[in-house]
Parts: sequence; structure tokens; C-alpha cells
Amino acid sequence: MAPRSAGTSTLQTPPEELPLRGLTAAEATVSAASAHAAGNGRDMRRKRPPAISFVLRLDTARRAARVVSLLALDFLGVALAIFTALALKAALLSTVSFTDVVHGTRSYVALAYLITALLFARSGLYSDRNQRPGLTRIVACIFQVMILMLLLALAENMHFSSYYIFYGSFAFAVLYVGTLRHLYELVTGGMLRAAGYRRRAVLVGTGEQIKDVAHALRDGSHAPSPIQIVGFLSPQVLPANGLRSLGSLDRLDEVLAAERVDEVIIADPDFPQAQAVDLVERCHRRGVRVRIAPSTMELLIHRAEFVPGESVPLFELTPPVFEGIDYALKRTFDVIGSILLLALLSPLLLLVAIAVRVSSRGPVLFGSHRPGIGQQPFQCLKFRTMHTDAEQQQADLESMNEASGALFKIRDDPRLTAVGRLLRRFSLDELPQLINVLRGEMSLVGPRPLPVRDFELLEDWHRKRYLVLPGMTGLWQVSGRSELDFDDLVRLDFIYLERWSLALDFAIIVKTIPAVLSRRGAY
Repeated sequence: MAPRSAGTSTLQTPPEELPLRGLTAAEATVSAASAHAAGNGRDMRRKRPPAISFVLRLDTARRAARVVSLLALDFLGVALAIFTALALKAALLSTVSFTDVVHGTRSYVALAYLITALLFARSGLYSDRNQRPGLTRIVACIFQVMILMLLLALAENMHFSSYYIFYGSFAFAVLYVGTLRHLYELVTGGMLRAAGYRRRAVLVGTGEQIKDVAHALRDGSHAPSPIQIVGFLSPQVLPANGLRSLGSLDRLDEVLAAERVDEVIIADPDFPQAQAVDLVERCHRRGVRVRIAPSTMELLIHRAEFVPGESVPLFELTPPVFEGIDYALKRTFDVIGSILLLALLSPLLLLVAIAVRVSSRGPVLFGSHRPGIGQQPFQCLKFRTMHTDAEQQQADLESMNEASGALFKIRDDPRLTAVGRLLRRFSLDELPQLINVLRGEMSLVGPRPLPVRDFELLEDWHRKRYLVLPGMTGLWQVSGRSELDFDDLVRLDFIYLERWSLALDFAIIVKTIPAVLSRRGAY
């Protein structure tokens, strides 16, 4: 009996099995039809027959529904932000009526929403869920909207008693739009998981990184992971790595058809370039998305600057330091932010100081000597959370250390006072560092400063994090805190240094609040 073609076997998959493969009936039909076409040597990017075009129109309708839903949520978020900002001002002044608030909202919302939608679209915020950026991009776009609205208002010679309408609306827009989009992701993600939808992916590579990427995809922040790893392909035979081997790259077309693959992930920085070009072309011919798990070099290229005048194109990797306009923006953000936070949190700071003073003997504040920018030491201020002889007990407790690398952490540290344990749980002991920020010794966001004991245990590659001011919070605090491996924490610092922006700082501060309240990894 003649063997069936890959396209034929795909078409004959029973309909009741489709949800288990993570595809709807319409998507499976498109996948099968494209596989059949590719099996006959046809490029799926060519003009399609009417039957397939009809099915694709169904997929287009689904995408249109997604875009319309997100546009509606964004409009609601922007309108509520402007309304809330105006209503709050009216409540404080008691001279503006509710009618004026509604009229003011109508005056601003159309233009603000139009600019927001255009910037969101340009930033890919209406793309598929697996391609949409997160809160950082949302904050950056809304910040740009605020700046553009301010410039347009000044160009029109509009006069304001204050510019509160701009920064007030910005703050509420981040809150409302971010919250609405987060709820949208939760609801639609839950619906997709209930329907059994998962993207089927094949890893491609030659080295150990295949296993690491598969582990990261399976154990990421999504529960369960939206990606189903069906196996791996390799130019050569690899030792057992816990993954299903699908053979060599020569079987790529057969595997794509038989396994109904949605995407191929190149998971090896040493993958041969010639083979990568061929792989991308073969995948795109079948309508399969190709992604790359970045290497360290690809992360560094993000800040590479072109060097002209050479016979060979060269790119220079500049040091990741804040200087010029970047430093001015970050320092202004730090000063304004720390002053506002100190004023806002002053009642809480007073209550904490009283609690520390009456709960145990010793000073209210504790100055921990820590290396700062350029590895120069400074006195990092904290509310005292331990008994006064804590430093003398450090050596005796080394064997109880529960952290990896240079960190020293004990979940039930016997040196903590009762009040100190509570302060540590919610990171309230760190609040006096706002004074360090005002002094210019720290930043609101940046790599966390380590005690001298931890600093002396660092490897040379770890110390790149001291090129900038240490921060009160950072990617550590919003990515698992004490639950992460130390090397992973340092890599987060490197990512922050390479991709810094004012919007990223603001997003980290916003994400710090739920991370602290949930007490995730804090002890």
C-alpha cells in the first residue's frame, strides 16, 4: 500500500482531536490546507483559492474582534482617566460642577484617544496575544500621549492654572488602561485555556541551550504555559535531554505537516547562519512563525552604535551608563518622585519609626555601609529590623544561609525583632532610602545595593551592575525577589541597564506595589 502524504494524514485528523492539539476547526483546516499546498511544492504565500480565502476571512473576523475589543477598552480607560483627573480637581476646589467635568472630558478625550490608539497600534499593542508588549510599552505610549497633548495645547496658546490635567490624566490612564488590559488578558487567556488552546512549537538547535529554553518556556510566568513543546530538530544527533527528538533538519517539512506546528524556535546562538536562512524560508512557505531565543550577544546589540568610515561595517558597544539627557531625565524623575513619596508616606514613616523605637532597644534608623556607583561605599538607610548585636551573629549563621550565590537570606532569621519581621515582609524597612535618593546616592529604580559581605563574594562579571546608581527597587523586586537564583538576578540587572527608559522605571515602580503587597519571595 502506498504511503500517505503528510498533507493527507493531516487532513484526515478526526475533528474531536482538534481541541487537544490547541487548534479550532477553522485553524486546523487552514493549517491542513497550507500543509497540503506546501507538500505539492506550492508556497502558501501565493494567492489562495476561494475556499481557503473564506476560511481565512473567519480568522480575520476573529482578529478584528480582538482589535475592536482592545480599542473599546482603551477608549474606556482614556475617558475614565480624564474624567477622574478632572473630577478629583473639582472635588478639591469645590468650584467646578459635575457638568463642567463632563464637558471637559468630552473636549479632551477624542484627540487623546486618537493619539493613544495610533501609538498603541505602532507599538504592536493590538497584535496577537503572544506578540503584544506588556505594561512597560503601555506606560511609554501613554507618556508620549501626555507630551504630545501638552505640546499641542501650548501650540494653540491654551492657558492653564496648572498642568495637572496632563500628569493627572497620565497617572490615571496608566492605572485604568493597564488594569483593563490585564483583565482582558486574564479573561481571554482563561477562555483559551478552557478551550485547550496551546501553540505547538518545535525547538531547533545544536547545543545544551535547547534544554534550557524548553525548561524556561514550560516553567515561565504563564500557568499553564501557552506553548506546547512537541520536540526538537537538530543538524546532528544530540544526547538525550529530556525532549522528544524529531530527527534531523532534513525532516523539517515532514515534521511541520505531521505535527501541525505553529512556530519554530531557534534555541541555539551557535546555529549555522546558512541553515537558519534556509529554515526561515521553508517555515514561512508553510505559514509557520519563526522565533529566536536571544543570546547574550543579541541582547548587547540592542545598544550597538554604528561606526562610519571603515571598510567593514563595525558597531561599537557603548558602556551602559546614564549620561547627558538620560541622566538629567532620570535624576529629575528621582528627585520629584522621592519628594512626592516622602510627603505622601510621611504619616506611615512616623508610625513605623514609633513602632521600631518602642519594640526594642536601639536606634530607629540603621546605616548599612554598601558599595554604590563605581563601587564607592555609602550609608544605605533602613529602619532597624534586627537586634543591635545582629552583625556580631552574622558569622555564626552562615551555615543557615538559604540563598544562592553571594546573597545571605534566612527565612526565619533569629536576629529579627517582631516589628522588624513585619517590616521585612512588606519592605517597609527600605522606605528611608528615599533620603538616599534625594542625596544622589541612590535612584528610585536600579540594581539593588548589596552589603559588603555579599559584595566581596561577587564574581568579576557580576560587578558590571555598579556602573549606575543602586536603586530602591528594580527588576529583582518585580520578578520573584528572593525566589530567584543569584545569577538570574544579576542578569535581570544587565537587562535593565541595556533597556533602560523612563517608562521602564515607572513601570517597575508600579509593578513593585503588587509584588510587595503579595509578599512574593520577601523574607
